Order: sequence, then structure tokens, then C-alpha cells
Amino acid sequence: MNPSRRLGILGGMFDPIHQGHLDTGAAAQRALDLRELLVVPSNIPPHRPQPIASSHHRFAMVAMAVAGHSGWRALDVELGQATRSFTSDTLRHFHTIGFLPAELFFIAGADAFLEIATWKDYPALLDLAHFTVVARRGVKVSELPARLPALASRMRRVDVAATSAEPAAAWAASHARLDQPASMDAPGDAAFAQPAGGGPTWIFLIDAATADVSSTAIRQARLDHRSIAGMVPPSVQQHIEQHALYTVPAPTDGGGYDLSSAQAGRLHGQD
Repeated sequence: MNPSRRLGILGGMFDPIHQGHLDTGAAAQRALDLRELLVVPSNIPPHRPQPIASSHHRFAMVAMAVAGHSGWRALDVELGQATRSFTSDTLRHFHTIGFLPAELFFIAGADAFLEIATWKDYPALLDLAHFTVVARRGVKVSELPARLPALASRMRRVDVAATSAEPAAAWAASHARLDQPASMDAPGDAAFAQPAGGGPTWIFLIDAATADVSSTAIRQARLDHRSIAGMVPPSVQQHIEQHALYTVPAPTDGGGYDLSSAQAGRLHGQD
């Protein structure tokens, strides 16, 4: 695999994007030496009502949030679709433009990944890219092999704290601690590559600190007239306040207001 084509994909509703999303992407980038990271806002969520903020506002906030992050950029590939957004469809899009599954790293929080069996095209979608799972809000990645035993053999743990200096060596050490097969002893590009004719993609587990914040909590804070400083980047906070976003509850089908489900629009479970 060409290292320059190691591409991270962080998908979500981003209603709004927040520091937890950014911490998750940064942990994956450091741990796996991702050369580029695409942040992809979804259009129509598979299992949720439409987001509160328009696609224009959500994309604008994502673009502001990624500014200054080396190798990061916002991508609107899903916003231009009239259909629902699914991870498997997005990953296949990257295949059509020349990326191999071994070159793609789809990034998800551990809380979202616990629901992977409910995602469209499961389990086949796990062959479309490597999945990179980062600890989130009370869900440690060390819990995942026991909670998802059918996928345990595909899981590889990466020590993000050590990867800033020696990514390959840290990967090998972390792998050894999980007592994985000897065929995965070699770190670096060979560890990620698929053999000729196709082969395994992996589920990389990253136990990194991420901000304990959610889009739902941010929207609730706005409704309660509380500050969201520190929950989102300053530029995103300014955009939200300037356009008075999230100041009105979302109407439910019955004409009332629902602050949890109706406002929790998440792509692939990522809030």
C-alpha cells in the first residue's frame, strides 16, 4: 500500500461538530499515520429525523472546525445525494475513484461501533475498509472484544500515546499485548496491507482521551441559554451564535417538542 494514500474518513451528522469529534479524528490520525482525513457530513440519517441545522450550516461548521488541522478537509460527497446516507455506500464511492479497502480507515467512536450489527450491509461493510474505533464517553475499547466476540479476531489495539514518536513500534507492541497471530508481527505498511486477491481488513482499537461532549448536549445548552464555549471550536461557536442555531426545540410528529430523539440526528450512531 502506498503510505500517501492512507485515508481516514470521519462521518457523522455533525449537528453540530464538536470537540469530541475532533479528538476522535486526531487520535486516529496520530495512531495510524493517516496522511489525509476527510470529515464527511451526512445528508439524510438512516434511522433518525432530519438534523436541526441545514446541510449548508453543518458543512460550514465542519469546514471551520477542520481549518488548521494538517491534512484535514471537509467533503460534501453525501450532502449532494437525495437518498439516505450509509457508510457502506460512501466507502464504495471511494472504491470507484480508485481507493482500495486497505487504504481506507473509517473512524468511529466506540459507543457507535457497539451498534455495528445494525448498520446497512453488515458484516460485509467491514471488508470495505479498515475500521478505526476510538474510546468514547464511558466505552473503553478494551471492552469491545468481549462485547463483540464475533469480531474479536479482527481487532488490533494501537497505543496512541506512544505513536507520536514511533508509530510502527508502538503498533507492534500493542499488537503483542493482545496476543494476536504471528502473521501480524510486522508493523508499518505491511500490517495494514491486503494480500493479492483481497484479504482481511482490520478493526483498530484506540484508547485515547476524547472530550466528553455530544451534539445533543450542545443543542440542549443552547435551549437552556448556557454557554457552549469549549464544547466546540471558537469559530463554530461564533457561527452558531451569529445564526441563532439550536434556539428552538424540534417539533415532533404529534405537534409537541422532543429534545432527545428528534434532535439526536446521527449518521452511523455518531453524535
